[in-house]
Amino acid sequence: MSAADTVPALIARHAEERPQALAVTDGTTVLTYRELADATERLATVLTARGIGPGSAVGLLCARSTRLVVAQLAVWRAGGHVVPLDPAYPRPRIAEMTEDAGVRLTLGDKALLAEAGLPEEQTLVLAERGADDDLEDVVAGAVGVGPAATALVLYTSGSTGRPKGVRIPHGAIVDLTTAPGGITLGPRDRVLFHSTVTFDASTFELWAPLARGAAVAVSPADRPTAEELAADVERFGVTTLVLTTALFHHLAARQSRIFGVLRTLIVGGEALSPDHAGAVLRAFPWLELVNGYGPTEGTTFTSLHRVDPADCTGPIPIGRPAGGARTLVLDEHLAPVRPGTVGELWIAGARIADGYLNRPELTAERFREVPGVGRAYRSGDLALERPDGVLEFHGRVDDQVKVRGFRIEPGEVEHALLQFPEIAEAAVVVRRPGLADAALTACVVPAEGTRPHADTLRARLAERLPAHLVPTSWTVLAALPLTTSGKVDRRALATDTDPDAGPAARDAELTPIQQAVADAWSRALGRPVTTPAADFLAEGGHSLLAMWVVDDLREDLGVELSLADFLGHPTVAAQADLLERSLRDADAQPQGAAR
Repeated sequence: MSAADTVPALIARHAEERPQALAVTDGTTVLTYRELADATERLATVLTARGIGPGSAVGLLCARSTRLVVAQLAVWRAGGHVVPLDPAYPRPRIAEMTEDAGVRLTLGDKALLAEAGLPEEQTLVLAERGADDDLEDVVAGAVGVGPAATALVLYTSGSTGRPKGVRIPHGAIVDLTTAPGGITLGPRDRVLFHSTVTFDASTFELWAPLARGAAVAVSPADRPTAEELAADVERFGVTTLVLTTALFHHLAARQSRIFGVLRTLIVGGEALSPDHAGAVLRAFPWLELVNGYGPTEGTTFTSLHRVDPADCTGPIPIGRPAGGARTLVLDEHLAPVRPGTVGELWIAGARIADGYLNRPELTAERFREVPGVGRAYRSGDLALERPDGVLEFHGRVDDQVKVRGFRIEPGEVEHALLQFPEIAEAAVVVRRPGLADAALTACVVPAEGTRPHADTLRARLAERLPAHLVPTSWTVLAALPLTTSGKVDRRALATDTDPDAGPAARDAELTPIQQAVADAWSRALGRPVTTPAADFLAEGGHSLLAMWVVDDLREDLGVELSLADFLGHPTVAAQADLLERSLRDADAQPQGAAR
């Protein structure tokens, strides 16, 4: 593979060699490699005419679709770099990211751009197909990029109260996509793109198949349920799928039919449950189950481990370095520790990021020169290298946590909480009822004379922070516990078994359908829900638990409830009303009609 290769160059090569091969489909629009390359060139020409060139930051605010793929490629072809924006983020978060990244133009869907409140002169609405057929006569003027140029700026949680932008170069993405380690991926494969574009798993979902001549199947649902994911895998003939560990645990516990279709499944983000992995491998022995590890700064996957049934008797390893990545287990003096000894994991090689945008101090702290190695990234993860070279994960050296695959710096949430006048002190921890579950918990000390309410605090945080940073359970304390050294005792807070997860449920008369909803909630939340006014988020629910409930309601009542409808109608009573209407509509259909 030439050092001059970039993903756009690889796709252009496939367009020349296999022009009619399928490149991208979202179920409505289908693009061959030739059509993808042509659409990219046309849009890149428009971007160049709008002043986009080397060093230009371009926002991307678009639902998953073929036009999203074209837009990102076109930005690269014009010489710019992409700043992905999540449509679910609150306006202040999007404004903060675009300002920090110096975004001069944002591409996206008309409704999403308007909802984000971005100035019209700084936006460009994408055509429905992403192909912009009215631009055929524009003279091409795209300049392209090299492997050292920035490709993506992906924002992660920041401990100081502001998110930090990780600068990913094109060369790192090429290494990820063309040297995937133990992952089988060839021209006959189809990979499902279902992650949000701000999540680094999407880097693999999109560009690994396209760099290798395979196809991307785009999941059209905004928030796909487990049933919708399985349906997408079946109808698109998906062979390769990436899941967060938490979602894998959910699907494994429900014995999802999704595993019967796939050849390769890659999971990552948190510790993989041996029980869940073992159960899936026993039921589907042909499945290639790969445990992936890697921070955003290491471009999605730093190490990979093909899980064998023998691995499922204890903690599952995170494997060996993938592609051009290099891993080092070092002590506090940056010297290698002996094999079998726990040390801090550093990452070097072709996949590490260029640092943090506009954060030279933080870049200097986390990206350092290691003697005899060169530039390396300090991950903050503890690891052990076995004599056979396989790595095991052993926790963190700091307070950073992972919840449902999202990397969270508790300091960012604590900083936001301390802006509220009724909060004197705050600490944010993760409580884990079990390996396959985790909940972000806020522990707050009220300011004198105030009585903060969890619902109010949650709603105000949701106006500032993405949903995954908003705690799902809350505890009000007279004082935060301290260690003997005077620091907040996070271990004590994380093991507290009596959190105030919101307003207490009160017994109330429930209709039969309300009772069915309340029962499904109770199973997911692990405690009784007995009132029609109960609010799912206030009771400690989140999107993954919502997926459990949606599955249960479909099985119990035979009615499909979308995840968007579920989260948009978060009370027992509101969901029961939706389900009741659906049941009435189904009964009103002529006998024999499709249900």
